[in-house]
Amino acid sequence: MFSRLIGNDVTKLTLRRLIHQDRLPNSLLFIGPDGVGKKQFAIETARTLFCRQRVGDEACGVCSSCVRTGTFSPPTSEKKDDYKRIHFSENPDLGFVVPFKRNILVDAIRVLELEANFNPYEAPARVFIVDDADLMNDAAANALLKTLEEPPVTTHIILVTSRPDVLLPTIHSRCQKIHFAPVERKAIEKYLIEERAFSHDEARLAAGVAHGSIGRAVEIDVGEYRGMRERAVRVLRSALIDGDRAALLKISEELNDAKNADNFEANLGVLESVVRDVWRLACGVETAKLLDPEMADTYLRFAEQAAAARFAEWLGEIEDLRKALSVNINKKVATDSLFLTMAAGKR
Repeated sequence: MFSRLIGNDVTKLTLRRLIHQDRLPNSLLFIGPDGVGKKQFAIETARTLFCRQRVGDEACGVCSSCVRTGTFSPPTSEKKDDYKRIHFSENPDLGFVVPFKRNILVDAIRVLELEANFNPYEAPARVFIVDDADLMNDAAANALLKTLEEPPVTTHIILVTSRPDVLLPTIHSRCQKIHFAPVERKAIEKYLIEERAFSHDEARLAAGVAHGSIGRAVEIDVGEYRGMRERAVRVLRSALIDGDRAALLKISEELNDAKNADNFEANLGVLESVVRDVWRLACGVETAKLLDPEMADTYLRFAEQAAAARFAEWLGEIEDLRKALSVNINKKVATDSLFLTMAAGKR
């Protein structure tokens, strides 16, 4: 039910009204940051359309249609052929296009085109969800265009993406856009305490560093995060206060050793979060508004060591390294270069 989803209340209201007034567009584009619940909203849209005992603008959540609509097991196969088709929930009127190794196959889109022309099996409509729609290459996107432009009246196609700029302009022009915002910190914190059994301190930390993503907050191992944070603090202390390049190179070696290699991107993300908080303090932001307020005293000491512009430069360098990870770079060399650049800055 929409009422059980966290955040984006304006979007809930919009979708409820469109469904209630029988004006839900046949081609929709759900746009918003990762982890804010876009796919869950898409599933809930289908559930509300299919529900046999709708209560006002809400699905009942208990009828057979509601239960089966929400029951979906994504494929785990490594066989490419298994991703050339539509994967259905237990309700045969809700289908998903699932990417294969970060690519949505054109074959799956062609099957979607075919399935979109079939009448519903039992519901008033059929819904097809293409999650991570930005993973379509040009061939897959072009194959979808005609269906998006002239879908059957009983078919709704929902494209979900956090990178709308990657999609073809012709995809944008054929879809009604529904925008999603980051989820408020307090809402995430409340959810983690009430539904995920986080302690108040754990929930406060996870909600803060999740950047408005409830999906990211749920996945955070708070103990592991604090360990990564401690290493990031060592980087800042060595670069800003001690000027210890040898210590920085040793931390770089830690990040790239066999024990930590799988968490390289996560460690880089934590370093970015720490630097962002220090930069915000250097810009005069109140400590209560930090992503990680429990570290305010430590971060204040760092913020006093340099101008805000230096921390902004660090954020740019970290972001450049994160982008470079998409190609085959030497992570150890790249990390050495990042840390030595940080240490070389002027106050």
